[in-house]
Amino acid sequence: MATISGISGNQYVPGTKVYDEVKYQYATSSYGKERDLNPALIVQPKTKEDIVVALKYAKEKGIAVAIKTGGHQYSGASSTSAPNIQLDLETSFRGSDDRAIFEKDGKAYARTSVSWSLGEFNAWLTEHKLFVPHGQCTEVHLGGHVQTGGYGQLARSFGLFGDHVLALEIVDTDGNFKEVTKATDPDLFWAFLGGSPGNLGVLTHLTIQVHRDQDYNGSRGMKALYFYDPETLKRLVNILVEMSDNDNFPRNYDLCISVLSSSFPLLDLWPDLDEWMARAHPELYGKNGLTAWPRTIIVFAQWVPLERGDTCDMSWFDRIKEGSDWILGDSDVQEKPMSRLTGDWIFRNVREFEHPYVKRTYTTRSRTLARDGWADWVVGRIDDVVRPEHNRCWLSAQLQCFGGKNSMLTRGAGNGTAYSWRDTSIGCTMDCFHTDETKDRAEDWQKVNDEEAIGPNGVFSKEDRRVLWGSYGDWNLDAVWNTYFEDRAKYEKLQQIRKKADPYGIFTPNPFCVKRAD
Repeated sequence: MATISGISGNQYVPGTKVYDEVKYQYATSSYGKERDLNPALIVQPKTKEDIVVALKYAKEKGIAVAIKTGGHQYSGASSTSAPNIQLDLETSFRGSDDRAIFEKDGKAYARTSVSWSLGEFNAWLTEHKLFVPHGQCTEVHLGGHVQTGGYGQLARSFGLFGDHVLALEIVDTDGNFKEVTKATDPDLFWAFLGGSPGNLGVLTHLTIQVHRDQDYNGSRGMKALYFYDPETLKRLVNILVEMSDNDNFPRNYDLCISVLSSSFPLLDLWPDLDEWMARAHPELYGKNGLTAWPRTIIVFAQWVPLERGDTCDMSWFDRIKEGSDWILGDSDVQEKPMSRLTGDWIFRNVREFEHPYVKRTYTTRSRTLARDGWADWVVGRIDDVVRPEHNRCWLSAQLQCFGGKNSMLTRGAGNGTAYSWRDTSIGCTMDCFHTDETKDRAEDWQKVNDEEAIGPNGVFSKEDRRVLWGSYGDWNLDAVWNTYFEDRAKYEKLQQIRKKADPYGIFTPNPFCVKRAD
């Protein structure tokens, strides 16, 4: 395919080294060939006008456009195959006028483009002593993140990143610049936030309400590392389950547990860990001075005062930190401004392991996980992958409490966004990375998880409840719509909105999207 005339930004065609570098997505390692993630042309617009030209070209040629900001979509949905083209916004809107902070009536707001990564966005807010809930992967960019929710460590205490959106700036299918709000277009606003990411228009900027450190004095958190042991993991998961099963658990607390196989780059989590590890565990260092990072459990625990008179139950932290091998900072539980705590929760690595993966992210609304024995089950399943040292499979698991009637994730239901499964009590991600030779092993392990965890007799959830940011399995979303959306009425409403927003099929570059109404 020839390049598009009239575009001021970069354009890349297949067959060049730069094209191969730019087309790369997180999902390339697993689905690059299977799903043919090879667009006929990659366009990196410099301006909104460039986007208009690209969309006009796509309409004239009868092809589709895939929209990418960070390329972190696990199923490859932010890419496409020829003859379609890719609109890569990762570097498009990074000027001084592409982000700004302002205050009004004692509240703080930020206008930002989609081209910033979470790491950059978090650092910028922290400079201004501001914060907002968001995810933990540093290279995820704001465009896809906001459209799929923006789940993260603060989901119980503050809700989703997308819950804070006030306005969306888009380029629509006809090349018009629009600001979409609950007031101007409530249906499109609703659908953009949790409906069919990348399939309704080109999102370039957004305005959100953010929180001020000064309004939450006394917040504190702890990031603790444990060398992997199944009994330690079981003790920690039991604390998580106890928290989740209690529908009245206070909103002030957030808890997330990660389990990582050996060889995970821990320095990306803790840049200052190396010095401590060399002193405390010299046996981990080889002759060349490089660390053989062990299997680990990482815990992220946080408390924030939300009302005058709120006091932290330090026994909650004490139970969690029992047996920890290392805790971030000089003290066990650090009192820090929320903006700095949010930075502590970020994973600084681009991806967990440099291998293909078989992904799973499950959610449940169960309040009987303790009675149902889920803690024993999930620890056993994790141990099957993590314990063997030479099985050539690597696990990245994350278990997080989201629910309860006090949770802002729960209370966000009906707030004008389409994010699904607001009644989630726990989210469980278990991604198994593998070599070409051990792919069957990883798939078989996940198959057992599917059979035992999900369904009428499932130990975790009686329903198959998936999230758009953690998609897996069938790439045809229409065939599995009921795993991503609560009911048919919601899905059909999204279909009608898709039909109106994408009448020419420009924003339908692959099957992972809500099917347009007939």
